[in-house]
Amino acid sequence: MLMHFRPTREDFEARARVMKALAHPTRLMMIEELSRGERCVRDLRDLADCDLSTVSKHLSLLKDAGIVQDEKRGKQVYYRLRVPCVLNFFHCLDSVLTARDRLG
Repeated sequence: MLMHFRPTREDFEARARVMKALAHPTRLMMIEELSRGERCVRDLRDLADCDLSTVSKHLSLLKDAGIVQDEKRGKQVYYRLRVPCVLNFFHCLDSVLTARDRLG
């Protein structure tokens, strides 16, 4: 028997926090890059063309939201997607944008 899940206000607030973590072009770009495999902070800094402090803040927001995880190896910190299914959300967004553009 399937149970129907009825989201609570807290569930919606938690969803909003994740969406807020995604709601920045640089963070979206980082997630897209991490979809290809793990990257060190330096690689993500070069990709984002930002200073290290800014990149660290972006990664911290993504980590706190549960989207990425990190692993320290020597002096380098590597990041990877914790939940690759976030890419399904990207596909959905692309569908929305395509449909919107068709309405022109």
